[in-house]
Amino acid sequence: VLDEANKLAKQFGKHHSSGYRVVNGILRSFIRRGVILPDAKDEIKYLSVKESMPEWLVNYFANHWGMDRTKKLLESINQPAKNSVRISALCDRDQVFNQLKTEGYEPEWSNLSVNDIILGHGGVSQSDLFKRGKLTIQDEAASLVVESFDFDSKEEHILDACSAPGGKTVQMAERVVVGDVTALDIHEKKLHLVKENAKRMNVANKVKIKACDARKVQDVFKPGEFTKILVDAPCSGLGLLRRKPEIRYTKTERDLQNLQKIQLAILESVSPLLKEDGELVYSTCSISVEEDEAVVEKFLKLHPDFELKPFKLSKLESKTGMLKIMPDQDNNDGFFIAKFKMRG
Repeated sequence: VLDEANKLAKQFGKHHSSGYRVVNGILRSFIRRGVILPDAKDEIKYLSVKESMPEWLVNYFANHWGMDRTKKLLESINQPAKNSVRISALCDRDQVFNQLKTEGYEPEWSNLSVNDIILGHGGVSQSDLFKRGKLTIQDEAASLVVESFDFDSKEEHILDACSAPGGKTVQMAERVVVGDVTALDIHEKKLHLVKENAKRMNVANKVKIKACDARKVQDVFKPGEFTKILVDAPCSGLGLLRRKPEIRYTKTERDLQNLQKIQLAILESVSPLLKEDGELVYSTCSISVEEDEAVVEKFLKLHPDFELKPFKLSKLESKTGMLKIMPDQDNNDGFFIAKFKMRG
């Protein structure tokens, strides 16, 4: 920091000015003073400053998970994000792993999924494996969402209601033997990312794209048209604070309630499109109760014809039909998954 500040002061200061020395002196003075923290007796304010987290979020975490867990969460969130990749279901996992090892990426198998690998460093997007669609960059927690579906050899017609940039669209398409995945997004411009991802991952022939507001799908599709529906809903992104630190400064507690209305509206809209024996999965990259468990509770209250369905993943399972992955669990992204089926 000192070095870069001095360079900037020299670059933008007046010619032959020694102003950079003043900048250097001020910064060194701050360093000598050390970190100035509030009184530790006020735990919320203390942790807010210490971990660079807004007080409302620290307070929110403490109210829902207790102070000890909050400290662990905040420490975890401020660690660097892992370099995670998911291997295509169309490829041999061990072969891809060994190739990554040969190329010096220092791969390790994920603790959350058999299809995911943690790399020792970045740069994999420049590799031949990436360009040929053998793998894709995706957090291991995010990849669990598609794992929650039960895939078999029957014909599938899947709806990805909020698809861009297409990571989960592609993951589902890899598992479709016969059928297709219809990828929606409210913004037409974002759908080109879905198309590009599908092409790179060699599943373009199984992916159809359509610009559509997921809250208005009944104007476009027929009831019971889809065997599987994924609602990876727009959310606050509170599970991504490690990867997107700016979220802590742009979201407020009020946003959680506003987003809940959108999430519930999408579920309300897409649910009639599900076949009687189909599966509906709701997911967010948030850990807030308002966007996760509360949405599930309200949806089930409005739709008594639906119920939660337990599910098994490659390394985890949910006996309740809901699964929340916390950011401190294995230094991964935070995610929530709920799986529904129709009663009877």
